[in-house]
This record gives sequence, C-alpha cells and structure tokens, in this order.
Amino acid sequence: MSDAIKHECGIALVRLLKPLQYYKDKYGTAFYGINKMYLLMEKQHNRGQDGAGFASIKFDVNPGTRYMSRIRSNGQQPIQDVFAKINARLNAVLKENPDKTNDIDWQLQNMPYVGNLFLGHVRYGTFGKNSIESVHPFLRQNNWQHKNLIVAGNFNMTNSKELLQELIELGQHPKENTDTVTIMEKIGHFLDDEVQQLYDKFKNEGINKKDASSLIAKNVDVANLLRRASKNWDGGYAIAGILGHGDAFVFRDPSGIRPAFYYKDDEVVVVASERPVIQTVFNVAIEDVKELERAHALIIKKDGTTNVEQIKEQMPDKACSFERIYFSRGSDASIYEERKNLGKYIFPKVLECIQNDIKNTVFSYIPNTAETSFFGLSQAAEDYLNQHKLNVILKGKRSIPAKDLSNLLSIRPRIEKIAIKDAKLRTFITDDNSRDDLVAHVYDVTYGVVKPTDNLVIIDDSIVRGTTLKKSIIKILDRLNPKKIVVVSSAPQIRYPDCYGIDMANLEDFIAFKANLALLKDTDNYHILDEVYKKCKASIDNPNPINYVKEVYAPFTADEISNKISELLKTEDIKSEIRIIYQPIENLHKACPNHLGDWYFTGDYPTKGGIKVVNRAFMNFYEGKKERAY
Repeated sequence: MSDAIKHECGIALVRLLKPLQYYKDKYGTAFYGINKMYLLMEKQHNRGQDGAGFASIKFDVNPGTRYMSRIRSNGQQPIQDVFAKINARLNAVLKENPDKTNDIDWQLQNMPYVGNLFLGHVRYGTFGKNSIESVHPFLRQNNWQHKNLIVAGNFNMTNSKELLQELIELGQHPKENTDTVTIMEKIGHFLDDEVQQLYDKFKNEGINKKDASSLIAKNVDVANLLRRASKNWDGGYAIAGILGHGDAFVFRDPSGIRPAFYYKDDEVVVVASERPVIQTVFNVAIEDVKELERAHALIIKKDGTTNVEQIKEQMPDKACSFERIYFSRGSDASIYEERKNLGKYIFPKVLECIQNDIKNTVFSYIPNTAETSFFGLSQAAEDYLNQHKLNVILKGKRSIPAKDLSNLLSIRPRIEKIAIKDAKLRTFITDDNSRDDLVAHVYDVTYGVVKPTDNLVIIDDSIVRGTTLKKSIIKILDRLNPKKIVVVSSAPQIRYPDCYGIDMANLEDFIAFKANLALLKDTDNYHILDEVYKKCKASIDNPNPINYVKEVYAPFTADEISNKISELLKTEDIKSEIRIIYQPIENLHKACPNHLGDWYFTGDYPTKGGIKVVNRAFMNFYEGKKERAY
C-alpha cells in the first residue's frame, strides 16, 4: 500500500497440554512453548512492528515462587528484542546452574518465562501512542492467584468513554482512559466478583481457605464472566486473556470483524490472528485450523479441557475485508485467490481506460504487497489477448500467412518490474522538513522499458490518502515519460473512518473525501455540508443512529469522484496524463464473498457505535477539530 495505514495488532496464544518433560523428550527442549511463540509472533510481524509483548504462566509451582512473567518492548525490532532478552535470562540462569540443564522440574520452579501457558502480542502504535505502557499484554495483579489477569487483544471499542463511566459507577478508579485498560478492568471486575462468590460458597460449605483455592480455580465460569463483562461492548475485537491459576480464553466480537484462528491436538492448543501462521509453525493442514466463530470464545481450563462457547448474540457476519485486501499475509490459500480475483475483476475498467491498446501498455505494481492482485490483472490481460487471437483466427476468411500468424500469437501483455523500493532510505526519513524532497526518492524505477507512446498501468492495494502518490510515486513514474499513467486500486474508494482496529480516523485525510469536497464546490452544492452537520449534531444521543455522512457523497458517482482524484493528484510539473481507477464495490464482494465488512468503503457500519463515530468524525471535520472521534 503506497499510503501506509497500519493494522492494530496480532495475537498469539500457546497452551501446552503435556508436562514440560514430554517436550524435552520429544523435541529436545523444555523451551518448546517459548520457541513456538517466537515463530508465531515473528510470522505476524506484518501486523505490528512498533511494539511486542510476551507473558507466561507456570502451573503448580510452590507458594512464594513467581509464576507469572511478562516482557514488552517498543524498540526498533521489538519481537527480536523481547526474545533476545528472554534467551539472555534463560542462558544466564543455566550458566549459573549448569547441573540443572536437564532438571525440568527445577527449571519450571526457578527460571523466568518457562511455563505451561503463553500469550504474545504485536502492535502498531496508533494516534501517537507507542510508549511502553501502551504495549500489550496488560497485567492486572492481585495476591489471589485467581484474580490475576493478563490481557492482549486486536481491537478498538467505539464506546470507550461510556465503558469507563461504567467502571467509575462500579466504584473503580481506572489508572488510564484507554480501551485496553477499560476492557481489562471490566473483565477483572467480574472476575473478582466470580472468585468472591465461589469463595463464599465454599466457605459456607465448611471448606477451609487453603482447600478452597483449588476448587475456585476449577469452578471459575469464564464464559459467564465474559458475558457479564462484555454486555455493553461495541467494537471489533479478538481479545485473549489468561488467569493467574491457568485458565485462558480468546473472545471474538459478534460481527466477526477482527480475525482469530485456532488449532488443537493432544500436545497443544494454539491461537493466532492468521491461519497460515499456525499451519506453518505447527506444520498442519489447512482443514485442521479452525476459525473462531463470531460472538464465541475459545475457553481453555487449567486441566486442559477446551471448549468453544457462545458469549453474545451473533450479528450479521461483517469480517473485515481489508484483512483480505492488505493486512493478512497473502500465504493463506483463500486470501491468495481473492487477491488475484481483485486484480482480475478490475481489468475491464483498465482496458476501457487504455482504449483496448494492450500493445502500447506496460503493466506493473507498487508496492510489493500488490503483487498478488497484479498476477490476477496480468492473467486477465493474457486471457483477453488469447480471446482476441482466437477471434482473429476464426473470423479470417482465408488462411493466415505463417508470418502474420506467428506475429499474432507472439503478442503478450508487457509485464515489467517498474518500481523498486529503497527500504533503507525509507527508514532514514525522519525529519519532516526534508521529508517531501527525500520521499520522492524512496522508489527507484526501471528505465528503458516504457516508451513515450505507452500507457503505464500500476496496480496498488489501495489508495487511501493519496499523499505518497502525489508527492512521490507519480513523480517517479513520470520520469519514464509515458503517454498516460493509470494507477489502479484493487480496493474501492475509502470514504469513511474505521473505528474497529485500523488507523484511519479522520475524514479529511481521505483523498476520496477531498475530491468529494472539490466536486461539491464545483457544482455549488457545498451547502450539503451544513445540512449534514446539523443532522449529525442533532443525532448525538440518538440510540438508533443513521450515517448522515453518506449524504455528502450521494450527488456523485464513484467514477466522478475517481476523475476528480485524478485531477487532485496531478501537479503542474507532471507531463503525463493521470488516471486513477478504483475497484467497484460489487467486485470486492464478488472477490471476497465471505468477508463483507466494508464500512470504510460504503459507510455501512456493523454496530451502532460505528455509526456514531462517523457522525462525530464529520462534526470534528466541520468544526476544525483534529482529534479522533472515538
């Protein structure tokens, strides 16, 4: 994606179902769980490169022994940093106790991070927040083992302020006003309540406090406390948590917005945000990895019993389509096919734009993540040419001379590697004053393959803000002197903010919104903004909100907005004609039929909180406020 937008994060959970000695005997190390966690997190680094965290729980250690460990980093390479520190600690302990190298019981009792249950997290810092305090997992500590709670998640809540107020009304005083802390404290409150009720029950039955402890651990109803805690949650989430005594859960939102996958055999239970990560790390078949159903929680008790339980009422399935377009790695079998189809389905619009002149058109892609959709685009071009050749041959009244036939059959789409990213230069650019000049050199281009009579077609994952296109990519491509530059977005126009886990918050940042404003001015329809603002303001407390921002876009077709975007992205120094093409919504649904979450394209938010957010976002734009709407 030439305009970088960042996914919130990825989660990883591993529960070992055998004693550590089993893994030592079979795999040669008692650090099997730690090693698998490293792989799960490293193979999800695409989901977050600004911060990483790891936590572990030991089972059945002696009282007074530290049974929880946690480490976090917001360094330049946070995953590497976390596990380098873990390895350093482990090696230091073994160096001091060389006789304990094969004593697994001693290692469990005395070495940090060695355990039976592990939780990991990778994240991008959003809205300027990337302090170490913002890095998951979050920890809620208590002297009662059962009341300790560690939480990590891939989520955003649209109603964090309301949830915070609920905690205050419960008598709490949260230390931070963030949705992560709020969610953790919400779960923690009902965990405390659950434990207290069990304690009182066993006390009334005459069971002493010490013996009650193990009974509490066995009888904590994780599903019930999640139902109570999540009653008023509004957002997209895949939240993972572990309790101090060894229970664990992963809970997915009712619309299935944020992804979660799991795998279980007789050795492990594992959860990750992406399916192929589990397939690769544990070498299992695609059918063995299950998707966690929306509104359900995977619950793993300390004794290893594993169940999937419904927690909330399911809403219509609105799994995030951006997972398919961009965020998830393309190594997933279905994602790979869907991305190819995105390129394939948009080809007719490309063909129309270049007036069927494939002979004088060069096809390429930018950035590397758009390569799969480019495969689909190029294959569609080949199919078109093959059909064209067949038509010529069948329509010929006489036999075609061998030379002409050979020339006809030799026609191929002109596929080239045009743009090459200089990653080192990208990381060097930190000074805002020099950014615009330097960013124009982030990509190198291949000279000598594009002629002045050629169209140059470049496919991108998505065009969000248009900033990188305008300041860098179009200028770089224009050096090749093509007749026309066609930038193709495999995704539709992003028109609305996301509030469920993607860093897209302000309407005025979107090039589609800017183009729409320009069209409103051109057509003397700017008064629509005033009317929409009044409606948004009047609906602040409406329990059944309506997305009034749709009315801003209503006067214009998608093609009219795309044409205006083309105008906005062409600067005076650009010699080539510029055309911007976006994927139609119907093609997106055709390519990704099982991931219909498209609110950033259509404004059709799956939750009431999302609709309130978009209206507040418009009010912020209208009032000139540079702040998030949730």
